[in-house]
Amino acid sequence: MTECCSNSNRLKSNEKTDFTIALAGNANVGKSTIFNQLTGLNQTIGNWPGKTVEIAEGLLLYLGKKIKVVDLPGIYSFSTFSEEELVSREYIAREKPDVVINIVDATNLERNLYFTLQLIELNVPLVLVLNFSDLLKKRKINIDKEKLEQMLGIPVIETAAVSGKGIEAIIDKTIEIKNLEKQKNTIKYNDDLEKEIGKIAEIIGKEIKNVEYAPRWIAIKLLENDSEITKIISEKNNGLADLAKKSAERLEKIYNKKINVVLSWERYEIIENIVKETVRIEEAGESITEKLDKIALNNFLGYLLVIGVISGLLVWTFVIGNFISTMIANFLGNIETLNPVVSGSIDRILWNGIFTGFVAGVTLIIPYVLPFYLLLAVLENSGYLPRIAFMLDKMMHKVGLHGKAIIPLLLGYGCNVPACFACRIMETKKQKLISAFLITLVPCMARTLVILGSVAAFVNIWWALAIYLFDIILILILGRIAFKVLPGESVGLIMEMPSYHFPHIKTVLKQTWARTKSLLIIVFPAYIIGSAIIQMLYSYGFLDPINNVLSSITVSWLGLPSVTGILLIFGIVRKELTLLMLAVIFNTTNFATILTPVQMITLALVTMLYIPCLATILALQREFGWKKAIGITIIEVILAILISGIAFRFLTAIGV
Repeated sequence: MTECCSNSNRLKSNEKTDFTIALAGNANVGKSTIFNQLTGLNQTIGNWPGKTVEIAEGLLLYLGKKIKVVDLPGIYSFSTFSEEELVSREYIAREKPDVVINIVDATNLERNLYFTLQLIELNVPLVLVLNFSDLLKKRKINIDKEKLEQMLGIPVIETAAVSGKGIEAIIDKTIEIKNLEKQKNTIKYNDDLEKEIGKIAEIIGKEIKNVEYAPRWIAIKLLENDSEITKIISEKNNGLADLAKKSAERLEKIYNKKINVVLSWERYEIIENIVKETVRIEEAGESITEKLDKIALNNFLGYLLVIGVISGLLVWTFVIGNFISTMIANFLGNIETLNPVVSGSIDRILWNGIFTGFVAGVTLIIPYVLPFYLLLAVLENSGYLPRIAFMLDKMMHKVGLHGKAIIPLLLGYGCNVPACFACRIMETKKQKLISAFLITLVPCMARTLVILGSVAAFVNIWWALAIYLFDIILILILGRIAFKVLPGESVGLIMEMPSYHFPHIKTVLKQTWARTKSLLIIVFPAYIIGSAIIQMLYSYGFLDPINNVLSSITVSWLGLPSVTGILLIFGIVRKELTLLMLAVIFNTTNFATILTPVQMITLALVTMLYIPCLATILALQREFGWKKAIGITIIEVILAILISGIAFRFLTAIGV
């Protein structure tokens, strides 16, 4: 960006801007990189009303103009298969951005133009951005930009987003076309299709008022029997929906194919002709991406690589995280000793609770989540992460999900909170909910500390690994049950396979910070407030009766000491507090002197499975509402008690 561009001010809620641009395109085309180049750190992220889909907004100051920049979800079409697709088209129709910037991967033009044609059908001011133009020379690909502009009827800009090339040209072209008349639609289908589309569009233009979409686009969607559009039009003119249905039936008889297939074929035929006229590929050897994919997507070597990368990701997280956590803990230990059991004045009790919650955030969440997010961003920006999703797609289908679900599940091993937010990458409500439910069963770092600090340390490492293996099996079983029980649809994997490239450091750091920042907003308040309240309740003896009430479960069913009731209550705030409280109450860290091996395994098992921590519950509430958050919590409490009680009896019977 040149000196004429500035992004020194943050976008405030309802701030007045000169005009708005929306970035739209497939996933993995560099859309977020362009958004970051335009807005810098001047970004806010929020959900589209009534949806769990995030829309990022930012502010750009350019030549004295305030420009609002909106980054829409990465999608492949304007269907109604996912919330992301609905949100993108609703935003364009309702908010009416002054210009839509359609970003495509210039090295995969044929695949990306399908979405471009649908944007043209929407009849919105449009600029086409050919990103990754720097890779075109390397691959000996030439694109006739002027010819492409002529055939599509829209301006075309070449960019290399990572280096910032062409970013300023996007804004210049946006300002140029903002005040022009609407672009002329140059995309026409064959005569039979155009006849039916034109007939329906003409009636819509005359008889249907206050509709946010373009008549031609509505006509096409009615022919495709799009559920949302059909519902909207039926409420205004039911006869029009019937007319479109009859038109679709006529076209299906002519082509002997379903109308959706007919329209898709028409679009791809147009795209094929455009690419034939505008793209020239010189003879070239096998690309680096093709060579690497022979390993990454191989039926044997590919799975070995996935296992190695995921294992390395987790080891990196725990090793680096432990190093950072220890350093921070030692520093904070010089300020004040962490002691969850206190007595005295209320201000001292509250301070102890607040300090405990603060320590939880800075010694557990940040040290483990930051390294995890950092390496995840590296994998994502290198182009390898979609390959992991592709390789694990078949396995994830067993639980009604697809390969992309591995991303939030992996995040769960660091912390369940950001993992719950990451479920937004799933397409349907059903898949989002199943993913979140399974994530809360993934042993995060806090639960890992309980397993390692008790079972691995005082029984043996094999029983600790057995608990992890049991958890994976349980996740697969419960995922399959949830898939069968929950209503709704599950869709297959649709994911772009981007080229491999070296991650851009600035982009990696921005993505890492953006994800960590949203986590801190939820985690720190929950830990600090929750810890302070529980500290106060315990110090004044309000939790003592809980031991008596819960003894029928903790003592009679689980076979644990009566004090376990309080331990599990503290575990709601921080799972590792179950061990810390145990050490303080019995004044020892040698748990072998106060618990039997069976009791330690049982305690680790129930801690791993029962109610998620407070921050996770709040994350679930934010994504799915209180009803589903409480429902998941209740299910897991019942599962934890039932399974752990059975495990206690089984382990006792075999003489562990």
